[in-house]
Amino acid sequence: MNQPLAYVHPGAKIAKNVVIEPFTTIHNNVVIGEGTWIGSNVTIMEGARIGKNCNIFPGAVISAIPQDLKFKDEETTAEIGDGTTIREYVTINRGTVDRGKTVIGKNCWIMAYCHIAHDCIVGDNCIFSNNSTLAGHVTVGDFVILAGMTAVHQFCMIGNHAFVTGGSLVRKDVPPFVKAAREPLSYVGINSIGLRRRGFSSQKITEIQNIYRLLYQKNYNTTQATEIIEAEMEATPERDEILQFIKNSKRGIMKGYFNSN
Repeated sequence: MNQPLAYVHPGAKIAKNVVIEPFTTIHNNVVIGEGTWIGSNVTIMEGARIGKNCNIFPGAVISAIPQDLKFKDEETTAEIGDGTTIREYVTINRGTVDRGKTVIGKNCWIMAYCHIAHDCIVGDNCIFSNNSTLAGHVTVGDFVILAGMTAVHQFCMIGNHAFVTGGSLVRKDVPPFVKAAREPLSYVGINSIGLRRRGFSSQKITEIQNIYRLLYQKNYNTTQATEIIEAEMEATPERDEILQFIKNSKRGIMKGYFNSN
């Protein structure tokens, strides 16, 4: 890491085998784990906590202060899990007093020009394609894919294994296991390809489909559908995860169904 053309603040804690390319700036109160590579012209600001074996490409800015007028220079963090890749010109802001931190999980792939705002919590194994943007306080589960140019409204939630198509505007919460598309954002089926890749059986996928048929393809409102699901469908981890997500939704889940077949 002895790169004479990079600046590393003496207060930063850098593992011995971290590679730092020229013209990168690393501020005070930064921690970077073993095996991480940091490309040229990266800026890593106070409060960054970067895990092991990460790759951060040129032009990225990690842990800049929030773009929030209420922020008063509180001590907060931006945390990036092991094995995550941050591509060119990604910006990740640190938290505010609301959550105290912004978190990106392990083994994520954040593509060029994405923006992740303050107080966002992103799970493990997520893929955000180019120019995807999360406003503040967004919560994203594990194995979520956001296709390019997706914009997510503040305080929204996106459930585990969801897939959101490119150019989407996410104004409501997106439940687990689904594909979301169109404008306004609608249910277009479950993410069956992703679920199969992750080891879900055909029977399990069918069970999830049956739950979402009640929610989106029958003439029930959300309250009616969830009552039927809870009363009549076998309790499984996936059923319970869907019901709990809906109960926890403060913005309400996305409405509408579009048959893509």
